[in-house]
Amino acid sequence: MSTLSVVIPAFNEEQGIAEIANRVLAVRDDLANIGVSGLELLVVDDGSGDRTAQIAGDIEGVTLIQHRANQGYGAALKTGLSRARGDLVGFLDADGTYPPEYFPRLCQEAMRGADLVIGTRMVGEDSEMPTTRRIGNTFFAGLLSLLGRGRVSDSASGMRVFRREALELMVPLPDGLNLTPVMSTRALHEDLRMVEVPIPYSERVGRSKLNVVRDGSVFLHSILWTALSYNPVRILGALGLGGVAVAGLVALGLVLARLSGITSLGPWGVTALFLALVSGVVGISVFALGATFNYLVSLFHKRPIRQGLFGRPLFRRSLDHHFGWLGGLGLSAGLALSGVSLYFGLQGWEVGRLWLYLMGGAMLILIGAQLVIYWILMRVLEELSQQDNQVPLAEVKT
Repeated sequence: MSTLSVVIPAFNEEQGIAEIANRVLAVRDDLANIGVSGLELLVVDDGSGDRTAQIAGDIEGVTLIQHRANQGYGAALKTGLSRARGDLVGFLDADGTYPPEYFPRLCQEAMRGADLVIGTRMVGEDSEMPTTRRIGNTFFAGLLSLLGRGRVSDSASGMRVFRREALELMVPLPDGLNLTPVMSTRALHEDLRMVEVPIPYSERVGRSKLNVVRDGSVFLHSILWTALSYNPVRILGALGLGGVAVAGLVALGLVLARLSGITSLGPWGVTALFLALVSGVVGISVFALGATFNYLVSLFHKRPIRQGLFGRPLFRRSLDHHFGWLGGLGLSAGLALSGVSLYFGLQGWEVGRLWLYLMGGAMLILIGAQLVIYWILMRVLEELSQQDNQVPLAEVKT
């Protein structure tokens, strides 16, 4: 039989804490019907300046935990989670927006093998979520699905149930409102089995503490930074390829212009050339840096290297394994193009006929050298990673 611990973080919620706590306690029988024999309710008062703690402490069945000063939504949740004793752990907000009557459904999914069950406000049930927040949640869910190894429709839902042992794989967690998107990001990258259960969403009791602009920017920063700590090439690689694509488009335009007889550039043409040189070299550097970071992350976490910019390798081997011959090809092409251009320059060709080829040769040499250098670096890191994961011969049993 399973037991469920529910944590409610509360800060100045005297208007709604009694109602939500009693609603949680009222699902005890429904939980028993699905095999959850015990219910523990912990209310964490996060330094409230009103009667929240007094009201919660007077409710039979509530374990009250108090912070002397306000530490943040995430900090209150973490305090409650550290005190929870159930093998299943859940939480929801104190403002009455989430329906505790759906805890049995979330627990059923966890008992069927899900590591993390999220009550999603975005699909399947009536929702009173304001339009601005719905747009924001859709954006963050789409971003997280793009960066992660799975899909999620509500990355910031404040109603969840998870197995106690799964929490160890989702830490560290922040102290602010961004705890939920960070938890979702870590769960996706830790390959935890996530299930979403549609739930209705109501208007909160009292004034909202969420600032769309400020907290939205924190959510964005948190998701990107957390994803970078797991699979850097997913973000840096995409940015790098974008830079290379810009350089390629400008280079194609310059070649077509040259073939059409244009041998001089105006201000916009010079600007485009400058953009191509910078974006091409920087793009390769950023892409290679992301791939290198993936090897460092593998060494740090002692786990297999995550490969493939789009979740799986584009080639039989990951793209960084091709950096060696690609860099050699770039170096050879750049040296050849520069050499031929210099030869014709010595034969009397005007600089106006040669500058584009000299610039192209220099760019190919720079990019080729970077690829070769990063290829050598990543092969060394790959060797170190393999050595770190090997079992010493002295430990092999015969």
